[in-house]
Formats: sequence, structure tokens, C-alpha cells
Amino acid sequence: MTYPVVHDVVVVGGGAAGLSGALALGRFRRDVVVVDGGAPRNAPADHVHNFLTNEGVPPATLYATGRAEVARYGVTLLDATVTAAHPLDGVPGATGAGPTAGTGESTRPAGGGGPARFAVTLADGSVLNARRLLVTTGLVDELPDVPGLAGRWGRDVLHCPYCHGWEVRDQAVGVLATGPMAAHQALLFRQLTDDVVVFTHTAGPLPADEAERLAARGVTVVDGEVAELEATADRLTGVRLRSGRVVPREALVVAPRFAARAAFLAGLGLTPEDFVVGGHAFGDRIAADASGAAGVPGVWVAGNVTDPQATVIAAAAAGLKAAAALNADLIAEDTDRAVAARRATVPGQAAPAYERTGAVDDHAAAGVERTGNVVERTGADDRDGGQAAAVDEATARHWDELYRGRERYWSGRPNPHLVDVAGALPPGTALDLGCGEGGDAVWLARQGWRVTAVDVSTAALQRSAAAVTAAGVAALVDFQRHDLARTFPAGEFDLVSAQFLQSPLEFPRAEVLRAAARAVAPGGRLLVVEHGAVPPWGNAAHHHIRFPTPQETLADLDLDPDGWDVERLDAPQRQATGPDGQTGTLVDHLVLVRRR
Repeated sequence: MTYPVVHDVVVVGGGAAGLSGALALGRFRRDVVVVDGGAPRNAPADHVHNFLTNEGVPPATLYATGRAEVARYGVTLLDATVTAAHPLDGVPGATGAGPTAGTGESTRPAGGGGPARFAVTLADGSVLNARRLLVTTGLVDELPDVPGLAGRWGRDVLHCPYCHGWEVRDQAVGVLATGPMAAHQALLFRQLTDDVVVFTHTAGPLPADEAERLAARGVTVVDGEVAELEATADRLTGVRLRSGRVVPREALVVAPRFAARAAFLAGLGLTPEDFVVGGHAFGDRIAADASGAAGVPGVWVAGNVTDPQATVIAAAAAGLKAAAALNADLIAEDTDRAVAARRATVPGQAAPAYERTGAVDDHAAAGVERTGNVVERTGADDRDGGQAAAVDEATARHWDELYRGRERYWSGRPNPHLVDVAGALPPGTALDLGCGEGGDAVWLARQGWRVTAVDVSTAALQRSAAAVTAAGVAALVDFQRHDLARTFPAGEFDLVSAQFLQSPLEFPRAEVLRAAARAVAPGGRLLVVEHGAVPPWGNAAHHHIRFPTPQETLADLDLDPDGWDVERLDAPQRQATGPDGQTGTLVDHLVLVRRR
């Protein structure tokens, strides 16, 4: 069985609201996917206006810039169309079963009760799983059915005076009356030109008070239904009435009906409601509170899909506001799960019985003793036959003090060489030797690997347990406490990862690496990554230290050449930042071997 990646947030719609929300979430180190169908509402327009610092920018340029900005923060951008969204089984408030990408398998780790709430189906049938949704799909302008009108939309057939009014200043402007806002529109455009004509069209005679106000401002009212628009050289020249009369005009203002792009939300029980202004319905929208939270927990909306009157800059601001509220909700959930994990790993503090928060594999090997979320060896596979303690207390104390000396010791990100290697492999079983604070274990589990994570430090294991629980992958990670100089995890694995398994203490490195090789299943791989040189910002007194070369590490493994293939043996370099903000090039030594 495979377990798909659970994203923190799927943003549906990559316009101003969606990209703005994705930017904020990406900067908060959230796993975000933006899905966009490439049909923004303002695509017909030449320029975006009233957007401070971006005045007059073409819409396509604005969105291209926004996409590049969010990509800098690790946000994934998918050019695709969402066709459906469903709650996942077991989510509070869920009313139906979600899709499973046609596999017939669960879309969540069995027994994990992970935080994924939603399955988002794309037009190609693929499915994204997400903890939260931010819907920013905008709306469709349903235009009056007048021949020649639709093809001129966004150019000289207009709606918003704040978006396009300046561009038609001092021109001959018409207003097509199809509803109760015609007089209001006419008075707005009268501020920009003294030549405004209202065509009563299908709205019928104007109320007397409105007619008086228009007359007072010099606005002409023309009765009769409009038959078509006339254009010459691709420019609007006039409005033809059914009577045959042609009124010369250079621009025409209309009032479209606003239709929210929200049909895909029906599976969540979210349907549009009327968008009402002054007692009149002008279309529909998805209702939300002031933060953008919709009627289904975990779903936020922003931009024109909920506020049809929002301009581009207002939609961008709404996207940021909704993202902040959504992120706060995720932080609350992450913290609740971390507290539960802490209770499960601190003696005397049990997690609530109704929630599984641990990372203990139900099929752990025999001969182990459970201590919360951590499996601790008490004798099985001891190299001295169980005559000595399974953990050297001085070693454990050294690493516990190291971790407890800082709130966070490592970045929380996975080791890049592990990502490079394992990212190209099908998920299976993985052994993470020296798991630290869990960055590698979280990443592997999110890719679908079932991980056994090992460390000698109780402090490190507690932090790792909290990390995988907060990430919603606790069911895929089994923690075991080992002093690798004395005991080693039982079993065989598709991937054994030894990332920087180097110690300032006395440590039988070669023996441990050979044990790691023995733990590789047929067809599996051993990845060893070690320091190749002292960092540029390291202690000058340490620069004389010589690290084993990849070739020497391979020799230490003492592998049977008939049973193994060497896939990589190199010294990759990478850019990194030191503890005081220094930047420099780090040299690593990498060995990747595959058991036949």
C-alpha cells in the first residue's frame, strides 16, 4: 500500500488572491501547492490599475512575477484544473467518502488519523491531499446578450470605473442599463467625461428621481433596446438600437452578472449564495466570515469568489488575510499534536485515549520495551550478548545535553543528498540512523516511506516524535533508542540512511557502517553521507582534521563485490549558511551502494 503526500495547503486558483496567500504560507515554510487553470478574470484587460507599485502592469506580467516570487519560497505551481474536492473519511464534519485516485486504497496511512482533511481531484484524474484549502478561483462575468459586446469585453466594453475609467476619460461613454445600478454607474463615469449616455435597453424607464439626478449632471437618457455594437478598425464606434438609430460611442459600460467559480466545491457541501447589494442580487458568491473562513472547517476563500467587488489589490490583500488565519489554524493543530506527542514520550504524561499521536510501529521486533513513542532495545541483537547495558550513559548524556542546550539544533529540513537520492526511488522501508530532530524521517514519511528512526538521545527522539506527529505522519515512523556502538535495529530495509554519522566521542564507525550494510534488503540501497571538510566558518584549530574519502568509506564497508553495485562515489559541494550568517561552500563525501 502506498501513502500519498499530504500537503499543508492546496490553493485553488493562481490569481492575485491565491498567489498572495501562497506567498505568505510559503514564507511560513508551509508545504503549499497552487493549482491554476490559466483563465484569470482580467485576462482580456490590457493593464491592471490602482495596484500600488504595479500601476499599469499587464495582468499576465503581474501573475508571472507573482509565480516567480512564490516559487522562491518552495511553493509548487501546477497548471491544472480542479474538478472536485471532497472531505476525507474520518474528518470531523465530513459527509461523504472522498476519491482514492482509482486505486481502491485508503488515501491516508492506516490507523494514523492523519491531519489530511481534503482530497482535491484534478482534470487528469490525479488527486492532491491537503490539510487545508484556500479557494481563490474568482468569478465569471456573465455579459448581456448583445451582438458584438462579448468580443470587446475588457477593452472598450467596461464595468469598473476604478479599473478602466481613466483610460476613457473625455471620451463618449455609454451605459447599458440591464439592472438597478445603471444610474449609479453613469454618475461615476460622469466624473471622468462630460459625454455620458444611458441606454435604457431592457431595464425600462428609469425612476423619476434617478432621471432627475442624471439630468442635473448633463447625462443623456436614450430609450429603446440595443440591437448591436458597431466597430471600425477594431474600435467601438457606436451603439445601434432596434429602431435603427446609431448613437456614436467610444466605450460602453455594462453590469455583468457575477458567477462564482465554485462548482467543484459541491462535494464539500459548499454552494454559492446570492451576492446582494442594496436589496438586489448581482450574482453569487461563497459566503465566508471576515477572515475568509467558509462554512466547512478547514476551507478558506478569498478574492472575487467570495467578494465580487474586490479589485486586484483588494483580492491580494484578502488572500494574505485568509492565509494568515489559515496558518494560525494549522499552528494550533500542530501545537495540539505536539503537546499530545510530548505527553506520550514524557513519563507519567499519557496522551488522550481517543487520539493516536505516537509513532510506534504495531509490528516492532520482539525484545523491545516501549517508552511512549520510542522503542528502546533491552537486549536483542546486543553485540556483547546482553552482558552490558544497552546504552552507554556518558554517550547518551553528551547528546542529550547537546539537544537540550538549544530550542532547535538543526534546521528541520531534510538532508539534501537524501532528498536527491530517495526522491528518485519508490517508497518502501527506510532505516534512519541518527535521526536527530526528525527532519529526514518527516520528509521520508511524507513521500510514503515507512521509517524506523534511531538515535541514542532521548531528547532527540522526543523532538523527532513531536515533529512527525505535527507533520501528520506518525503512523509511518517507528522510533527506537539505540546506542549503535552496542545494539542495532533488527530487520532489513529498502533504504538505510547514515547522514553525517560522525561523532566527537569514541565511536566504532566502520563496524556500525558494516552493520548498516547488513541491514539492506536485496535490491535496497545504503546511503552514507559524511563531512568532507571542516566548514569555512569552523574552528581554525580543526582545519587540520582529515575526513575519510568516499573510497575509504567504501573500503570500510568491506562489501562483497559480487553482491553489490556502486552507484555513486563522489564529493558533492553545496552552499550553506553558518551559525552567524556566514555563507560558504561545504564539501560532503557520498557513498551510494545497491544490494543485488
